[in-house]
This record gives sequence, structure tokens and C-alpha cells, in this order.
Amino acid sequence: MDTVALLREQLKDAHRLLEAVLEDVTPEMAHWIPPGQANPVGATYAHVVLTEDRTINGAIQRGTPLYDGAWAGKTGLSELMPSRGEAWKDYANWTRRLRVDLPALRTYAAAVYAASDAYLAGLTPDEIARPRDLSGVGLGQVTLAWILSREVIGHVDNITGEISCLKGLQGQKGYPT
Repeated sequence: MDTVALLREQLKDAHRLLEAVLEDVTPEMAHWIPPGQANPVGATYAHVVLTEDRTINGAIQRGTPLYDGAWAGKTGLSELMPSRGEAWKDYANWTRRLRVDLPALRTYAAAVYAASDAYLAGLTPDEIARPRDLSGVGLGQVTLAWILSREVIGHVDNITGEISCLKGLQGQKGYPT
């Protein structure tokens, strides 16, 4: 198995587990405000899907994220996540005011997953080994494989754990058996 095939398999599995954890989430569970500074399930799920779209379709491919293109106004979100920079200071407030239509968001997520897989399927081992300069965000020189592994797949896995925990705090089962 080459690196591209491995990354595709890992991302598909990360998406599968995330969606399995979300399977029984109700609108009430999605909008429940946890104690402290943790974010609601719906905003956490929206964050991971929007970030993957923004990272792969926007930053890596230097294109238009689906939420600004074919999926504009159809993401199931009352508003999009703030961007980095000055707007990012409003992130905590965004997580609490966001309203999520879970079926619509899950449909948008499926489109993001398909677009991510199509992009990965077109990569060569040489392309993913090429260095990328992420010094501007404090990460230095990394490869595309590193970005996909840590910043996309690792992020999906981390968020899946957060959502599982948030479900547990609501008395629900987190990870499926």
C-alpha cells in the first residue's frame, strides 16, 4: 500500500467513526451547552466539517470551499464558522449561538468527504512528499502528507473523541460498540 492509499483509507475510517458517533444525536443533544468552556456537539461537528472543507478545498487546492460554492446556503448551519484573525475572537460566541440542522449538515459533510477523497485519489506519492512552508502559522516546513495526516485526519479523530465525551456528559453512549 502506498502513502496515498493509506491516507485515503485512514480518512475514510475517521469519517466513518465520526458519523457513527453522531448517528443518535438529537437536535437537543446537538445544541446542549456543556458546563465550562466546552462547545456544543453541533458546533463541534460543524467545526470539523467546515475546517476540512476550508483546508482541502480552500487552502491546499487554493480553490473555493464547498460552503462558498455549490453548497452555499445549504450546509445546515445558521451561520458559517468565523475565519482566523480578528473574526476568530468571536468563535466561542459562535459555538453558542449556532443553530444546526443535523440532517442537512450531515449531507453537506458527505459532500465534503467525497470531495476530500476525490482530491486524495488524484495525488501521487511525489506530490504528498513535497515540502510546504507553513511558517506563517508556526508549523515550519512540512509535507502535504503531514498536513493531511495531522491537520485533517488527526483533527477528525480528535473531534470524534470530543463529541463522544460531550454525549457522555449528557448521559448518552459516545463511541459505538
